[in-house]
Amino acid sequence: MKAIGEASFQPHADEYQRPQLGEVLEFMRLLWAVDHQLKSTSKLMETTVGITGPQRLVLRLVGRYPGIPAGRLAQILHVHPSTLTGVLKRLEKRGYLERRSDPLDARKARFSLTDTGRALDVPSYGTVEAAVERALSRVPKTQLVGAQDVLTVLAEELGVGHPPTPTKEPVGSSYLPRTG
Repeated sequence: MKAIGEASFQPHADEYQRPQLGEVLEFMRLLWAVDHQLKSTSKLMETTVGITGPQRLVLRLVGRYPGIPAGRLAQILHVHPSTLTGVLKRLEKRGYLERRSDPLDARKARFSLTDTGRALDVPSYGTVEAAVERALSRVPKTQLVGAQDVLTVLAEELGVGHPPTPTKEPVGSSYLPRTG
């Protein structure tokens, strides 16, 4: 029951428009949307293609670098080697990858595609990379380079490859200074 004088909420059409968030929150909103869609598409890929987006990326990279050591693959992907271990084991178990000991150091593993893996190492509809390819074809090269620069700097700030550099104050005019 409504209190006297309480108006029922009737949103105006313009309230459904995207609010003005500022550069930082708007960029984060878009990153969130991309992350969500990457995960959704990856799950769908597992059903339709038989492997997830991250598994396919690993498979495609191994296809480009036959005999690649696991550690080097982790460096290329900007992940800790332990993060990659499960992906490599699943791809090997499914018969897509072949693991061999490094001839110079038996403790290290090198990976190559099997014939089954090579059959998947082709452009394929319904994959994350197909969507990325379509998106990249719609963006001028100069904007693409700029976007790659921003994503590289953001990855660095988030600690990819090294711990983030601490700062005394958040950067950006949208933050209010702390008061004691």
